[in-house]
Amino acid sequence: MFEVIIAIGAILLLVILLTLFRIGTLVNVVKGTDKKVVSTSNKVNAALMIVFMLGGLGLFFWYSFGYFDKYTIPVASVHGADIDTTFWITTAITGFVFILTNVLLFVFSFKYQHKEGARATFFPDNVKLEILWTVVPAIVLATLVFSGLRAWNSITSPASSEAEVVEVMGYQFAWAVRYPGVKDNQLGDYDFRLINDKEGNLFGIDVTDENSYDDFVPLEMHIPKGKEVLLNIRARDVLHSVFIPHFRVKMDAVPGMPTHFKFIATKSTQEMRSELGDPEFDYFITCTEICGRGHFSMKLKVVVDEPEDYEAWKAAQPTWLKLNPDYLEKVPADKRELAIIKAGIDKEELEASL
Repeated sequence: MFEVIIAIGAILLLVILLTLFRIGTLVNVVKGTDKKVVSTSNKVNAALMIVFMLGGLGLFFWYSFGYFDKYTIPVASVHGADIDTTFWITTAITGFVFILTNVLLFVFSFKYQHKEGARATFFPDNVKLEILWTVVPAIVLATLVFSGLRAWNSITSPASSEAEVVEVMGYQFAWAVRYPGVKDNQLGDYDFRLINDKEGNLFGIDVTDENSYDDFVPLEMHIPKGKEVLLNIRARDVLHSVFIPHFRVKMDAVPGMPTHFKFIATKSTQEMRSELGDPEFDYFITCTEICGRGHFSMKLKVVVDEPEDYEAWKAAQPTWLKLNPDYLEKVPADKRELAIIKAGIDKEELEASL
């Protein structure tokens, strides 16, 4: 305790001394008696500016090129190539401006260090310069914005009728996916008021809708290679964000406001494993919004299959209604027979279970 008091006293004393020094300097400035002699530290600081610039830029280039493979992952989607092109053009332009402005900043600090008798040149205005640094950035930024808008429009425009539709839902703290059945290829309706984890209705599936009878909810996400995939995205509690980096897929999952993202995968899981030389590699959906304590655990495995393998996997999946036969009681009586057929439920097994 005594040591803490001594430390606090020392800090307070230092603050008082610095304050007194500052007050004395200001008084001298007001009186016009402040010393005009430039100490050697002025040149030392100017030289250190150049040293800092060279060291900082050296580290910048060393990391950028030395660790390029660490922060740049392979692209595995059609639109991903456009995203990467836009990203690297933006990086090149902003990187050039960053280097140029910092070089000028430190070089000017060295070149125009304080010297006895030197006076700065003053320009009250310069119309040509004003036009130059207004028009050029405007043109560059407009070009970048419109190129990015083109990629954005291709991602968010309506999907084709042949696209594979997958519903992705984020919740604290996991991802779940739902697929339309092979019989109708249409997702059934949902209602957030029907969500009931205890009874297995994670999505709030509305069993009064005929399209929901053959929907299925697998434990991992599968998509076909070379075919358009439409992700219908939603969240049931807080803001989440769907992120599949190798596909350059990134879209927020917003409660009450469904979003979507379409893309075409170009490399199957096996092909990516061969390319990386990593037999354990897998694609994953992760969350890039800080959504709570379990945010770190929000991962869902994504498997990219060859088209024929994907169709075989899809055909082998049991329907959600088949796995939750108790919900047949909530199906309207006039639709119950249709529900049993579309869900692939064996009547004899159903009667035996009842």
